[in-house]
Amino acid sequence: MALTLSTTATNAFLSPPKTNSHVKLRSTGPGNANILPPFQTATTTATTRLYNAEDDDAQDSEIERLKRMAAKLRSEAAALEADKAKKLAEAAENAFRKFDVNSDGEVTVEELKAGLEKALKTEISEKRVKELMDVFDKSGDGALQIDEFATVDKFRNQLENLAREEKRLAAEAEKEAKLEKEKALLAEAKMNFLNEKEPTGTDKFISILPYLFPLMDGLQYGRFLLGADDAGANPLIIALAVLYSLYRSIPFSGFVAFFALNTLSGNPSINRLVRFNMQQAIFIDISLLFPSLILGIGGLLLGNVSGGVTQLAGELFSDVIFGTLVLTLGYCVVTSLLGKEPDNIPIISDAVKDRMPSIDMFDDNGMFVPREFRKKDDENDDKKTD
Repeated sequence: MALTLSTTATNAFLSPPKTNSHVKLRSTGPGNANILPPFQTATTTATTRLYNAEDDDAQDSEIERLKRMAAKLRSEAAALEADKAKKLAEAAENAFRKFDVNSDGEVTVEELKAGLEKALKTEISEKRVKELMDVFDKSGDGALQIDEFATVDKFRNQLENLAREEKRLAAEAEKEAKLEKEKALLAEAKMNFLNEKEPTGTDKFISILPYLFPLMDGLQYGRFLLGADDAGANPLIIALAVLYSLYRSIPFSGFVAFFALNTLSGNPSINRLVRFNMQQAIFIDISLLFPSLILGIGGLLLGNVSGGVTQLAGELFSDVIFGTLVLTLGYCVVTSLLGKEPDNIPIISDAVKDRMPSIDMFDDNGMFVPREFRKKDDENDDKKTD
């Protein structure tokens, strides 16, 4: 028992055994993870939480400070705007009192003109003052009340705006006038090139001469009427006989007349009425070929019929054709002498119009483009568009 007590007392005075609780242990397992003692992990977590709380408080304080600064700036801006508005209102009121000479509570056009000329030291037209009045006169009563009045600076700015607008409109008007002048010159050049002016007396007389061509070729259909016993005493028939003899005395007279009229009708310097009648005379002459074909076919079909009936039908048909020709040529002559185009002949006049050069055959640069080429260009443009 004594031995036991002695051992216990001895152990009590010995220092406690050293442990490895403060030594960092490194595991040798996968990942080579560090193993920290439990009391160190708790200390680190507490410190982190303390830092996070302090950061949140600082951030909240910064946000509040910025909000207060923004509110202060808005308040100062509103105060400045209010002060500015008050000064403008006072300036407008002072200007209104100066402009309102008779103190009737409104500023008329005359008062506005006099006040602005005095303030700006320049003369302003009444037209410009009325324009200025229209801008600021919201009530539309022709005068400015105190609530419609503005400062002299605003009036000056508006006058400058009106002046700039007027200059812009003047520049546009000048540009438009220049374009219209160019168009007029171009149209005049086209007219001179095509000679589509009003026909003179000489032009009217010359324009009826081409109709002698179909008349000479159509006399064959009038041989029964013109060959009557009493026709030899008619001076008109005698004159036609002389002209016909001269016409037939020229070799290939029909072809010569055709090519001459066709060539001359393509000359744009000749008056339009003359060119139109040249083309129409050619078409009328060509149309005379169809009655000849009808007479020939009719003769073949009625070959077995008695000669008297066939001859009577041929004479009647020729008289009708000749009478129609005379009426047609008479219409063309009378209308041409009146200075108008005889363009009411069915089919023929429409064909002539299609062949006549016109102003729309010029391009935008003033170059003459014949109708057939213009149609090709239009077709090519349509193909490109598709």
